[in-house]
Amino acid sequence: MSEKKGELYQLTKGIIKENPTLVTLLGMCPTLAVTTMASNGIGMGLATTFVLICSNIVISLLKNVIPKAVRLPCFIVVIASFVTLIEFLMKGFLPELYDSLRLFLSLITVNCIILGRAEAFASKNGVFASILDAVGMGLGFTLALFLMGSIREIIGAGQWMGIDLHLPVTMTLFIMPAGGFFTIGVIIALVNKLSKKKPPEEIGCAGCPNAASCGTCSKKEGAEQ
Repeated sequence: MSEKKGELYQLTKGIIKENPTLVTLLGMCPTLAVTTMASNGIGMGLATTFVLICSNIVISLLKNVIPKAVRLPCFIVVIASFVTLIEFLMKGFLPELYDSLRLFLSLITVNCIILGRAEAFASKNGVFASILDAVGMGLGFTLALFLMGSIREIIGAGQWMGIDLHLPVTMTLFIMPAGGFFTIGVIIALVNKLSKKKPPEEIGCAGCPNAASCGTCSKKEGAEQ
């Protein structure tokens, strides 16, 4: 039973608790750039999820073969291979979406979410667990982009998924960069509220994980004594 709970946690943690966009604030460039439309958000999210799953599988299989000294370059080569594949597939079967996301598809190669999961999870765990982790994180990323794209498209253009909603008033600001920052700020605040996440009551050296090795902290302690 505990094993099933562990698998369920790996699958669902990326949706809210460890959402790569709304909690850990990774992959912000595509999040802000492509979410002027809901369809763009889904397209970028699913493309990233595909690369994330495939790269996690390969890196998990090769984790004992890749030398530690060159693991990051190897990770990037693996990721770039799958990015090239998804670019070809999207260009052949979804040309309109490809034209909208062309520049940002290439940037998936250095997306912090994919590199982060490769380094922190896939290189240390088995294939099945790595797949669950990739699916959960990819789903969380896709949902975040879709939600943000929907809000910006509805309020900014009076449309949703290309369908005219005939709204009496629209605010073009929402499909501009400033609107993107405002929208994601509001969503992050709501997520923190729903998850009951509170800021630390006291910020100082005592709460720092590197306090023991920090020269500044040592000097402060000596002065206090």
